[in-house]
Amino acid sequence: MTGTSVEQTKSADGTAIAFTRSGAGPALILIGGALSDRLGAAPLADRLAPRFTVYTYDRRGRGSSGDTLPYAVEREIDDLAAVIAAAGGSALVYGHSSGAVLALEAAMAGLPIIRLAAYEPPYILEGDRPLPPADLAARIEELVSSGQPGEAVKAFLVEAVTMPAEIVDGMAASPAWPSMEALAPTLPYDIAVVGVGNVMPAERLTTLRIPTLVLDGGASPEWARNSVAALASTIPGAERFSLEGQTHGADIQLLTPVLVDFFS
Repeated sequence: MTGTSVEQTKSADGTAIAFTRSGAGPALILIGGALSDRLGAAPLADRLAPRFTVYTYDRRGRGSSGDTLPYAVEREIDDLAAVIAAAGGSALVYGHSSGAVLALEAAMAGLPIIRLAAYEPPYILEGDRPLPPADLAARIEELVSSGQPGEAVKAFLVEAVTMPAEIVDGMAASPAWPSMEALAPTLPYDIAVVGVGNVMPAERLTTLRIPTLVLDGGASPEWARNSVAALASTIPGAERFSLEGQTHGADIQLLTPVLVDFFS
C-alpha cells in the first residue's frame, strides 16, 4: 500500500479515525489485534486489493487516529461503524485476534457486516490454560502512566499471550520494539474488548445470522484451536478452516486465498 493516502472519518463521539483504502471491488475492512495499527495490515491488504476495495484503519489510540476518554468497547464498535459508512454503508470484515473479537461484537451489535472472517479470537475455554490476571489492565495502565511502556508490553506478552519471558526479553532488543511501546497505552483496550477471563459469549454468538468463517493455525497452541472449534460450533452455519503449519501470525501467502474464496 505504498503511497496510499490516509483519510479520516469521525466516530459517533467525534473521535477522528484514520484509514486507508486500496484496490477495487467489494469493500473489505481489516481489523488488527493488540500491538498493531493499520500499517501492520498493509501486506495483507496489498494481496487482497486485486479483488476488493480494502480498508485498513487505526483503532482509536493508535497511529493517526484520535482517542477520546473514557474508553469503552462500544466506542470501538462505533469506530468500525464509521469506517463501514465511509466504505459505502456495508462491508466484508476480517479480524485478527482481539480484532476478531471486535468484529464479532460489532456483528452481534447489528453493524452492516455482510460476511465475517475471524482468525483466532483469544477466547479461553474453561480449564484449557491459565487465565490472564484480573488486574493486568490496571497494572499495564500504571506502568504506562509511570513512563514504563516497555514493561507494560512485556507484562501483556508474558501474562496475556503466555510468551516465555526470555523470548520477550529478546524482542525488546529488536527494531520493532519502539513501535510496540508506542501502542502500549491501548493494551487495556484489547483486554476490555476480549473481556475479563476471555470468556466466549456463547449465548449471544448464537444470534449471529451472517456467513462466518473462523480460522486457526494448525500449529497454534491447543487452547487456541479448541476455542476456534467451539466458536465454529456455536455460531449458526459457521465454517472453520485451519491453516496447516501456521500459528497466530499466519503466512499471508497462505491466508490470502482462503479469504478470497470466502469473501468472493
